[in-house]
Amino acid sequence: MSAFEFIFSFFGLLLGLALAEGLGGLSRALKASHKVRIGWATMLLGIFVSCDVVSFWMYGWTLRELLPLNWAVMFCGFLVTAVYYVAASLIFPEDFDEWGDLNSYFDKHYRKVMGAVLLCNVALMTTTIALLGTNGMLSPRLLVCTWSFFPVSLLAILARDRRIAIGCLAWLILLYPLSAVWH
Repeated sequence: MSAFEFIFSFFGLLLGLALAEGLGGLSRALKASHKVRIGWATMLLGIFVSCDVVSFWMYGWTLRELLPLNWAVMFCGFLVTAVYYVAASLIFPEDFDEWGDLNSYFDKHYRKVMGAVLLCNVALMTTTIALLGTNGMLSPRLLVCTWSFFPVSLLAILARDRRIAIGCLAWLILLYPLSAVWH
C-alpha cells in the first residue's frame, strides 16, 4: 500500500460519511415532505456541500504524489474531513417534527454550514499553494472557478436576506460543472 493509498483510505472514509450524512438528511426530508416544507434554500445548501465534498476528494487525487505520510498531514486531513462531516450533518434537522418549514431551519443553521465549508476550502487552498506554489493561480479559469468561491461564500455567510444566500449558493453550485468543462 502506497502512502497515498493509506492517507486517502482514511480521508475517503470520512468524506464518504459526510456525503452519506448529507444524502441521508435529504432522503429523510423527502420522506417527511408531506409534513414539512423543504424549500429551495435547504436543497441548494445540500447540493453545494455534496459538490464541495466531491471536489475536495478530487483535489486529494490531484495532490496525491505530493502529500507526505506524516502526523501533520493525517491530523490536518482529519480536521478538515471532520469539519465537512459536521457541516453535512447540519444541513437537515434531526427531527422534522420540530420544523414545519425548512427555510426556518436554513436561516438558523446555514451560516455554520457555509462557514465550515469555507474553512475547509481555505485549508485546501493553503495546502495546494504550499505544495504547488502560486504559478498559474491567477489564470482566468482559476479566478472564476476557484477564487470567486471565497468572496461569494463570505457574502452568503454575511447576508441577512435568504434570497442573497440562495443566489450565492446557485453561483457556487454552478462553479462545479463550469470547472469541469472549462479547461
